[in-house]
Amino acid sequence: MKQLLIILSFALLPFCIWATERSVSFNFYGDRISFAFNDQQFVNFGEKNFTDASIQQFYNEVSKADYSSIFTMLTNYRQTQRADDWLFYQLVRKTAEQISPKADNYLRYTLYKWYFMVHSGYGTMLSQNNGRLLFYIQCDENIYNIPYRIKDSKQYVCLNYHDYGSNIDFDKEPFKPVAIGLPAFTKTFSYKIDKLPNFNDTDYIDKELQFTYNSSDYNFKIKINSQIKNLFNNYPAVEYKDFINIPLSNATYQSLISLLKKQLKGLNVKSGVDYLMHFTRYAFAFDVDTKVYGDEKRLSPEQTLLSPYSDCEDRVGLFFFLVKEIYNLPMIVLAYPKHVTIAVKFDKPVGNTIEYKGAKYSVCEPTPQRMDLEIGQLLPELKKEHFEVAYAYTPDN
Repeated sequence: MKQLLIILSFALLPFCIWATERSVSFNFYGDRISFAFNDQQFVNFGEKNFTDASIQQFYNEVSKADYSSIFTMLTNYRQTQRADDWLFYQLVRKTAEQISPKADNYLRYTLYKWYFMVHSGYGTMLSQNNGRLLFYIQCDENIYNIPYRIKDSKQYVCLNYHDYGSNIDFDKEPFKPVAIGLPAFTKTFSYKIDKLPNFNDTDYIDKELQFTYNSSDYNFKIKINSQIKNLFNNYPAVEYKDFINIPLSNATYQSLISLLKKQLKGLNVKSGVDYLMHFTRYAFAFDVDTKVYGDEKRLSPEQTLLSPYSDCEDRVGLFFFLVKEIYNLPMIVLAYPKHVTIAVKFDKPVGNTIEYKGAKYSVCEPTPQRMDLEIGQLLPELKKEHFEVAYAYTPDN
């Protein structure tokens, strides 16, 4: 009898393991994320010869499964962390990776991401060509360097173009939209970022910054976090008003701004802005994005602090952030055909000025040039060049 019980126990064991709910847990930018998942909820998807019908079948099957634990986790994170859409999508990516690893089955991983975004209320679109699947999200903003499609007069931008090397020739390889029935969406995706995650203090390391100003050498140590690179790894080029207003993480902000305020104590506004201009100009090595990253990027202020190299757009963003945080002065971003710079409105104009909407702004060049430009000095070759005011900031905005 004892032997029979043992045999029955082993016979039932596989069923018990299959039916048992497991706890999934992982670290996500300073937070511990957990959710319950039963492997019976898992829906497979073949990687070969997929069709619109097979994607519809996947959607129908996964919609029948109970993913309430996952959606509760996603909703709670968004609410408690006040997560913007970009950070929320990174959490969706990480969640899909736990259920269906990208390396095991890329299409299934992509469809799980797509399903979670659909049922989080976002408008989506899929398109396919020869076994490749592109995932688009409805977004009304101007986004650069990634493909987009128009459907029902609305713009959809591609979220996974980088997974195919960011080099698809759509004229030679046209992608066909996937016809599938979905619920009406209630959310439009935005790339605007108003808040960064609450990273752990242990995630930060010290970075030394050195530059010379008025024949004096300055050496700083600030806190930087390498996870910023991962967070923005596939972040596209966005409008100036969006990327230069991305905040710093708490520890980086406290270490940098406190050091700068200490150095600026006792200086008038013009001298203080001049110090910040030279800091931004000379504390970082210069190189163009296409050489460093292979494509044009617009780094957030914290990415510029973290990166070993940065270009004119990146330095404009950092300089803007520093002047805004310390002095909160009106500023305009000047976009020339081959250069970007910035001008500041002082109480009394300095040097040659740029007039914009009846106010006079003094150019503050934050990028190293062949000459040490002072406030109010514009590169000689730009004086006859046409420019556009890419972004205008006033404190009451």
